[in-house]
Amino acid sequence: MSIEPSRRRVLQAFGVGGLALVATGLVSPGAGAGETAEWGGEAPDDVAATYQAVLLRHTRWAEQQFDQGAGIYPAKDFTFAVVLGNAVLLTRDGYDAAAAGVERDVLHRHTIDTIRHFARSNLVTGGTEWGRRLFFDTTFQSYFQLAGRLLWNDLDAATRANLNEIASGQAAYTAGLGTSDDPMSGDWTPRGLSGGYVGDTKLEEMGVYTQALAPGIAWAPGDPRAAAWRERFGRWSRNEAGLPPADLANPRVVDGVPISANTAENLYDTFLVENHGSFGPHYQEELWRTSGRNALHFLLAGQPLPEVLTAQPNGERLWHTMLLMASDAGEPLMPMVADREHLYGRDVLPLAFRAQVLGDRYAARAEAQLAARLQPYQAYSPVDRLTKFSGEPKYEPEARAEIAISYLLHEWRASHGGPVRPVSQAEFDAYAVGTRDFGAGPGLLAHRTSTAWAAAVSKPGYTKFAWQPHHDDWLFGVSGSTPMFLPSTALKVVERHTASWTKVRDGFDGTATVLKFDHGYAGFATLPSGAAVYATTGLAAGEGAVSVYNLDMPGMPGLTGSRTYRTAEGAVTVPITPTPPAGGRTDEVAFPAVTARYVRMLGVRPDPTYGYSLWSFEVRDGMRGTDLARAGTASASSVSPDKEAKYAIDGNTNTRWAVSTADRARADSWLAVDLGSPRGFDRVKLAWEAAAGRRYRIETSSDGIAWTAAATYPPPAVSTTGGWLDVDGRAGFTVTGSPNPITVTGDQIMLSDGSTAPLQVECHPDPRTLPVAAPRPAADLAAVRTSVLDGHLVLLNLSGSAAKATVALPATAGVVSLYRGDQVTTKDGSALTVSLGAAEGRVEPAWFTVRVAAGKTGLRASVVDAATVRFTAPAGAPVRLRVQPVGERPRQIAIPGGGTVTVTARTTRPYPLEDLAVGATTFPAEPLPPGMSAPSAAVDDDERTSWRPGTDGRMVVDLGAVRPLGQVELTWTGGRAPDVTVETSVDGRTYAPVPSSGPARYVAVRVHGTTTAALTRLRVHPGS
Repeated sequence: MSIEPSRRRVLQAFGVGGLALVATGLVSPGAGAGETAEWGGEAPDDVAATYQAVLLRHTRWAEQQFDQGAGIYPAKDFTFAVVLGNAVLLTRDGYDAAAAGVERDVLHRHTIDTIRHFARSNLVTGGTEWGRRLFFDTTFQSYFQLAGRLLWNDLDAATRANLNEIASGQAAYTAGLGTSDDPMSGDWTPRGLSGGYVGDTKLEEMGVYTQALAPGIAWAPGDPRAAAWRERFGRWSRNEAGLPPADLANPRVVDGVPISANTAENLYDTFLVENHGSFGPHYQEELWRTSGRNALHFLLAGQPLPEVLTAQPNGERLWHTMLLMASDAGEPLMPMVADREHLYGRDVLPLAFRAQVLGDRYAARAEAQLAARLQPYQAYSPVDRLTKFSGEPKYEPEARAEIAISYLLHEWRASHGGPVRPVSQAEFDAYAVGTRDFGAGPGLLAHRTSTAWAAAVSKPGYTKFAWQPHHDDWLFGVSGSTPMFLPSTALKVVERHTASWTKVRDGFDGTATVLKFDHGYAGFATLPSGAAVYATTGLAAGEGAVSVYNLDMPGMPGLTGSRTYRTAEGAVTVPITPTPPAGGRTDEVAFPAVTARYVRMLGVRPDPTYGYSLWSFEVRDGMRGTDLARAGTASASSVSPDKEAKYAIDGNTNTRWAVSTADRARADSWLAVDLGSPRGFDRVKLAWEAAAGRRYRIETSSDGIAWTAAATYPPPAVSTTGGWLDVDGRAGFTVTGSPNPITVTGDQIMLSDGSTAPLQVECHPDPRTLPVAAPRPAADLAAVRTSVLDGHLVLLNLSGSAAKATVALPATAGVVSLYRGDQVTTKDGSALTVSLGAAEGRVEPAWFTVRVAAGKTGLRASVVDAATVRFTAPAGAPVRLRVQPVGERPRQIAIPGGGTVTVTARTTRPYPLEDLAVGATTFPAEPLPPGMSAPSAAVDDDERTSWRPGTDGRMVVDLGAVRPLGQVELTWTGGRAPDVTVETSVDGRTYAPVPSSGPARYVAVRVHGTTTAALTRLRVHPGS
């Protein structure tokens, strides 16, 4: 049975009157079936107006796809889904034929004819063309259904009946599958309810099941099978986002079922979605993309929203991961995948759902940011499209449909509480900041500050240190196989060592990573200012690669058609890099004459798809000289079958060398020729196949081991030995330790352009301070790299052995910064003794500064923590000094010769706090049980906040790793302390009461009965 909308009801819904909507949790308690929703008319707000303008312009692309012969939009790539965008334009005020490129009546005819055709050709209605298949058909059935409902009054009776049959028939088919796979979808499988998250989270797949059921529930609520559909919809939806083990005890009831009944563990317990073997923010967004599609069916049909759409288990934790990764364009930065980057049209709906349906003001800010970019993006070539760069035209119908849904969600919100006011950009930046180590499996350690985003990525195929100042996703390329700092994303990580600091526990946010590779070490540290430090032992020639976007996209900040680089030698403006011609290319690279036995092509930037492949590699002395390579022996970093190195020097233009398939993404692949003996030459000629190196170096050697750069292709536009580079006024780098120049070639920066060499780079979000000429710290061990930047000391041990070193720290205008540990003043500053574990990185704030008399040496300062420092004066006369704790007024103190004085800060907390629980992840996560407030308030080191447990409340603290525990301390306020049980667990499932438990990762507090008291602090002391 299905419910067919009456003509009066549809007219009310779209511009004539009002449609009664019930949305659980979204309307006031007094509102309900009698509430009037004013839908239709003009765009309700500026963002919706942008969506309407974008849809109008996109109609030009849609009409180009129209098949005049068949009289419909085609089935290929579900192009017929453009009908939803058409339906929105046709049922709203403001249709502009000039903008759309088609008269309204023509668009209407194309749309109605297409809906009629595909409603008839669906497998559910007896057709053979499409449908029933869950993957991908149900996504486009959802769009198609919405279009039909919007234009219901214009459809004939048979088409209406077909739409109703598709809604109910698809729901019945999907419910009939139970938890089994759809046999029509090939090897695609949800596998969600039983796990299977490693490398391929099943959030997207479970979402497909829900959107196959939602239209049936919404449009045929009276069908006798609807109860079974709702049960299946609820089960898939509640499990869609998975749950860490510690949250499986959450008793909160959602749609009549407790969350504790969930079975899915599809996510890492650090709240990260993987897909296709890497972290893909686009797939994490799928939770709200699916919810947006589903919600609109219920809202348009006047049906209550299933509670799970507004109370998604685990949803808020996943959203915080998205905030940590957010760019300034409202979409997440994508340090691993590249095929979902800059698909602006596909990233609108998740933000619109969270903002307009959930009322999330942070999502509203992100949505406004993305909406502001849509029209400049759409105007860029290929014009009119909504998914470009890493997108294919097949994504256009989907993007069009989802912008149409987003528009309708704005309409709904306008009549249900009014517009959602976005937070300010400053509020957004303050809320989104933080650090998180997602673990060695996901291979991601991320840090967001108000001025920059950074990450250490150690997933196979994506190894890099990424840095994006000002969250500007059109400044540096960080996605996919684009190398950053490290010479190649293909470097295999042998060991991963990470550390992170959080403001609530440590007094500041920061990270440090040291990675071990087969041929050395590299480290990366990030600071609360947004600055970063990169250091390496020298892993390959040409380190410090940074790719720069250089486009002419009016309306996008920074994309003006050129980038200006400021160096010690002056400023150079580099225009857009021309698009390389398709097919092969022949390069003749000349250089000052050299005498050498070996010569090679060392790649710097490969063809993005196929890497490197050469028909021939010739070596000559003069233009008419003999090809010396013909008598030589060729070798290469890798080869493909039947495309060995020797074929590049055999003189046969039909044979070639090519890198292996596995090495296509590797930037530093090479082809070398041993000439047999030292020979004189001054040029090489390279005939490339289509896989032509975008950038490479010609290097020579006398022994095949030590190489010297002879030439770079193409020649750099910028080359500086001044040690610093300002990138278009948007970022800056200072470089030390490398003898090689900094170069800019096209859209790539090379911070050490030359032979393999140690390198250290300081990354500045604000380049106006460049050049930085202050004295630098130095350790007495070469393996220990040091930097003082923005008041923080960075220490990176780039070796496999523990290191005890003395770091010489220069004073600044007579002021000595003090770091944790023992530090002695010298004539130039101070000397700090540090002990680092093998491959350890550390960031230390300057918690105190001290000014001593000029030339006064030997004063020892021992910083115990952020609030305590002990000064010991050398024997002799008293020492007078001025000491200043961070954020406090300076104090004058006198220390007797040979004596010790302790200084304690008045307001600064004694960071790092010796409390394992502070700042830790807590459960249950949202949605919370009735009467319970957020348990995170008990571990936020804020006495003004507290956890209210409600009746029989239970909270769990995840300490992040199994460790020995000492005393567990509970501080209650507001009433008599309740009867509680404290338990610990190793796995988050099985708990034992304290004190009989041993080392544990989880600590649980169980309240018995009802209490008016609140837990203001849960402290876990470390054990021995």
